[in-house]
Amino acid sequence: MNIAIFASGRGTNFSAIAAAIKKRLIKANLSLLVCDKPGAKVLLKARRAKVEIFLVERKGFSSKIDFENAIIDALKKHKIDLIVLAGFMRILSARFVRKYYGRIINIHPSLLPSFKGENGIKDAFSYSVKVTGVTVHFVDVLMDHGPIILQQAVNVDEGDTQKSLEEKIHRVEHALYPQAIKLFSEGKLKIKGRKVSIHRSGRSVIR
Repeated sequence: MNIAIFASGRGTNFSAIAAAIKKRLIKANLSLLVCDKPGAKVLLKARRAKVEIFLVERKGFSSKIDFENAIIDALKKHKIDLIVLAGFMRILSARFVRKYYGRIINIHPSLLPSFKGENGIKDAFSYSVKVTGVTVHFVDVLMDHGPIILQQAVNVDEGDTQKSLEEKIHRVEHALYPQAIKLFSEGKLKIKGRKVSIHRSGRSVIR
């Protein structure tokens, strides 16, 4: 199985996934990094991991369709089976998502459907919740909405700051995302409407 990670930032989830693959905890190839930010720290991590990089800036294309078509060509070239969004700060079009539905997953720093959007940790902390968490889900055409694969709760303890909560959530992310990818690679995930079933044997092929 060939994986492409889409990332725009520091690449901490990229590193966690790359490490899991290197240890053979996930039997897959990390074939491609798709990045839209020339200065992103994830690029250095990809070079160190010897992962091929496709650096693609939106401003280099006259339309979003052309921009995404360039990405699609790269995915086809590398025969990508699974797209992993890991801090990719660009909304993919409905056209793109429908093309790869069932083969795009995302991680979000809250227990969806609560606290959607790019400020999930900040919003949960500001709301003074006692429990938040992490969600891995399939991507659909709505933001932070697709069928949920895995979730894990994170307690907001007395004395936590937003920074300490972020650190706790990121630690959970780095463990949970590789677990979800492993389940996908072993064919143990099946989408049923808005829900995902996880089974121990057999292979569920999603096209």
